[in-house]
Amino acid sequence: MRATGNIRAGATTVAVLTACLLTLALGYLDKARCIGPPFGADGRSLIFDRIKDRDVCYSDIQLLWLGRGIDQHLFPYTGGITSDGLLTGGTVEYPVLSGLLMWLGATGAHTDAEFLQHSVLLLAPFGLATAWMLSRLTGRAALLWAATPPLLLYAFHNWELPVVATTVAAVAVMATNRWSVRTRGVLVAVLLGVGFCLKLYPGLFVLPLALYVLTRGRPRHDLDVRGAVAVLGSAAATVAAINLPFAVHDYAGWRASFTFQQLREADLTSNSIWYWGLRPLMGAGLRGSPSYHALVGTLSPLLLAAALALALWLGWRRYAREGVYPWIGVSASMLCAFVLLHKVHSPQYTLWLLPFLVLLRIPWSLVGTFLVADAVLGIAVFRWFDALATDSDGAAARFLVELGVWSQAALLAVFFVLFARVPLRRYTGGARAPAGPVGAVLERSAVATSTGSG
Repeated sequence: MRATGNIRAGATTVAVLTACLLTLALGYLDKARCIGPPFGADGRSLIFDRIKDRDVCYSDIQLLWLGRGIDQHLFPYTGGITSDGLLTGGTVEYPVLSGLLMWLGATGAHTDAEFLQHSVLLLAPFGLATAWMLSRLTGRAALLWAATPPLLLYAFHNWELPVVATTVAAVAVMATNRWSVRTRGVLVAVLLGVGFCLKLYPGLFVLPLALYVLTRGRPRHDLDVRGAVAVLGSAAATVAAINLPFAVHDYAGWRASFTFQQLREADLTSNSIWYWGLRPLMGAGLRGSPSYHALVGTLSPLLLAAALALALWLGWRRYAREGVYPWIGVSASMLCAFVLLHKVHSPQYTLWLLPFLVLLRIPWSLVGTFLVADAVLGIAVFRWFDALATDSDGAAARFLVELGVWSQAALLAVFFVLFARVPLRRYTGGARAPAGPVGAVLERSAVATSTGSG
């Protein structure tokens, strides 16, 4: 019986990886429609500016070949930022490990096409690793990651795949049973610290992880205060150790990436509820107004902080009721709050959320509705940008953008509540969960379904 289950599990993993590889290949071909030849003297594909929005083949990877010193092969974070928010030298707006990946992707590249191709080779293994881990954790449910539109649309839109892999690896490590809860918690905190140095958002998950370790992952057990402190300290030490060399090498260039994000506004590129909700209420134009941007700069962080605190509290209530702190579900709720309430929203953020839709038992009808809303928004927003740039009729595209924004926002609000309440998905790939440490937590989660363990 065990052998049959293992064969089925192995077949499921192969199917998921095959689907993921095919989707990644299609994702590259989709973005490759925007690359040359011919190229300009700066290595930019001459067709890029003309078709990137119209044909929906835009990627930040190709765009940032110019303007961040990447084409000049400058080491990242050697530069600064001007008084009007323009980055100079080799400074990029992302955390240091993403900047390092960008620099590595440019090695040997002389055009934006080569930069895209090199970046794809760097990023694709992280997408496959995520598919493998999710298949081991959830079986066929991992096809939601491997074979749905978000991976095709956004795998090579930006540098998201490494941070997603880091987050899923954190869940997989906590799923093992080889070490104590405290030891696993410290290892996971290190992974989340690495994730913070890729795209910041995994840093949110350190607090629910610390609460999980504090409660020892068990019902009504003595609190492990030292373990919780070790988790917080390990995450902070990891972030400091990774950032310190960059800060010492060129503090102004390193600090500029944070300043750039602080100065960003909820403008027409943001796709956020602030732009499509608050801006019209204030009578601001397409580019907003100083009072609108100032109000968003105040309301967004305040409401986000309140939502994060609410997610932690909902998790604690569930712990008091059921005996296990649902750190994965609370992390997912916190991510929903960030994506919904942050002043800037980018289409590729869906990749951050997708593994949680795989891991947690959200009704498939809601998942499908979210994927449709995401695809509508992810395509229509570029068609709207093209209409604005060419001064053509963009009414239909604008309607679809607003439909996608508000549909997605409503679903994120629903997910915020559900994530903190639902159990993990049971493994469905065979008669048993996969043998070995990754499968252990899934067997426990199957037993814990009646108690709602997260």
